[in-house]
Amino acid sequence: MGRTIKIGGACLNQIPMDWSNNLQNIKQSIAQARSEGIEILCLPELSITGYGCEDMFLSEWLPEKALLKLQEIVPHTQDIAVAVGLPIRYHERVFNTTCFIANQKILGVYAKQKLANDGVHYEPRWFTPWESGKITDLQIGQEAYPFGHLTIDYLGIKIGFEICEDAWRKDRPACHLINEEVDLLLNPSASHFAFAKADFREHLVISSSETFHCTYLYTNLLGNESGRMIYDGDILIAQEGVLKGKNTRLSFKNFNTLGCTIDFDQPELSEENILPDANGRHEEFTKAASLALFDYLRKSKSKGFVLSLSGGADSSSIAVLVAQAVKNGLSELGFEEFAKKLNLDLKPSDDPKEIVKQLFYTAYQGTKNSSEDTLSSAKGLAESIGARFFHWTIDEEVSAYTRSIETVLERSLDWSTDDIALQNIQARARSPIIWMLANIKKCLLLSTSNRSEGDVGYATMDGDTSGSISPIAAVDKNFILSWLVYAEKELGYTGLHKVNTLSPTAELRPQDRHQTDEDDLMPYAVLVDIEEKAIRDRKSPLEVYARLKGQWPDHVLLKQWITKFFRLWSINQWKRERIAPSFHLDDFNVDPRTWCRFPILSSGFDEELKELQQAP
Repeated sequence: MGRTIKIGGACLNQIPMDWSNNLQNIKQSIAQARSEGIEILCLPELSITGYGCEDMFLSEWLPEKALLKLQEIVPHTQDIAVAVGLPIRYHERVFNTTCFIANQKILGVYAKQKLANDGVHYEPRWFTPWESGKITDLQIGQEAYPFGHLTIDYLGIKIGFEICEDAWRKDRPACHLINEEVDLLLNPSASHFAFAKADFREHLVISSSETFHCTYLYTNLLGNESGRMIYDGDILIAQEGVLKGKNTRLSFKNFNTLGCTIDFDQPELSEENILPDANGRHEEFTKAASLALFDYLRKSKSKGFVLSLSGGADSSSIAVLVAQAVKNGLSELGFEEFAKKLNLDLKPSDDPKEIVKQLFYTAYQGTKNSSEDTLSSAKGLAESIGARFFHWTIDEEVSAYTRSIETVLERSLDWSTDDIALQNIQARARSPIIWMLANIKKCLLLSTSNRSEGDVGYATMDGDTSGSISPIAAVDKNFILSWLVYAEKELGYTGLHKVNTLSPTAELRPQDRHQTDEDDLMPYAVLVDIEEKAIRDRKSPLEVYARLKGQWPDHVLLKQWITKFFRLWSINQWKRERIAPSFHLDDFNVDPRTWCRFPILSSGFDEELKELQQAP
């Protein structure tokens, strides 16, 4: 008898501790897979609870409830085998597991051995790694089941398991004796999105199938699950070093399935079910950030978005992402499903601009230091995407604050002595009224800080940093500028033409002072170079200089830029601690809740910067 079986995965858009949503997606994906003839289905890591439950994993009640929900899933597995993830509390410790159910019967539970503890992951805080090669019994209800590092024989094939991080380590479970001659390795994962990570992941799956002479099935979570992390929704199937199946990532649907028929005795080493997908940083950013905004909106149960649209690069990029979220959502879901997922009473239309008009409110908050160029830029962009556009000035509010402090200080404020204070009060004066608009409309206020500004504190706390979510805080300004050109030329956002002709400026000083961001800081390209070496690679000022010397010919100026970066980085950690939550879009991030932790108070690299000044 031949061993030809259709296997598949289902990526799921889950929500931490939302039992109704999560079980509905699980049950519907199982039904969909069964209708497609899939006989073995792999669901993502921790799909019953959601991956992002954080310290709730340490409670007793959460794993207990997850076990009860597991038993609700079992009856839905008639004529199909399903691997489903959940946390299990065993001997007062919590384990990250996947349960293999076949034809309404639990056959065993695999426990994760390698826990992710880098970048955005803190799994050892919540879970205990399982001991390699160890198998015991786990009581579920009245029955005891094999638990631990196990394999399962099903339909004449030997099935092994790895959960996400298990596969990324050298001493991985697949290497161990128990997995010798395994036919199929299942990998349920919760692997966050990052630029170009999908290519690495695909290579891992293909090489794993070749190394272990098996079929390898990988399934990931989908969407913005819990606020910061975005999941691609990858489903990858490889056999003996050949990719057999690959889905389209970053879908707006609740779940997607993908299956491939595999002959385990006579492998047909040709591609079978490969779907088109996003390529390149610009396209990935567009799809990931727009999906993240859509999911954040619906999961926060908000009514829409509010944005202080300055006409500059940062706010304009966010405006386009909102428009793209609507465009992508309507294209994939259709109006009825789009409105249903948002749970909003929207006026029906297939025109994205008509939907944007109902969801998105923008405002240009000018002062006497603002220019006609930025006003025209903001208004033109808003009208081109369909957003509601308001325009008001805040000079009266700024003057009132200024008069009050002048009375207290018994002197007039002047740009020569009070430059930063006079700049900041304009940014802060914009915050209360834009928050008021967001409150009235029951909308999310979008903050406009980018990563480069976060590095050096080039943002006014409680001013332009105000917001519920900061969509671009994980990407640098150079990337934003290049993406805006891409959005105009490739995505057809012609309303960006004016934006793309302007030099970035905060417009907080009088116009005769000709303020630009790069004059205030340094060229953005230099800032990004320094940031990569200093923060991503954790190099000292002297080491940063050694690596950049020659790339930037003026050595004296380079030292000044490096010194400015380290000093501004050090004194502005408190700002990074308070920036609104941001989407994790790159494997490098300065968000202290996800990747980069730094003391709020420190030496400011005093001694190291003195060493830098002595360097030739």
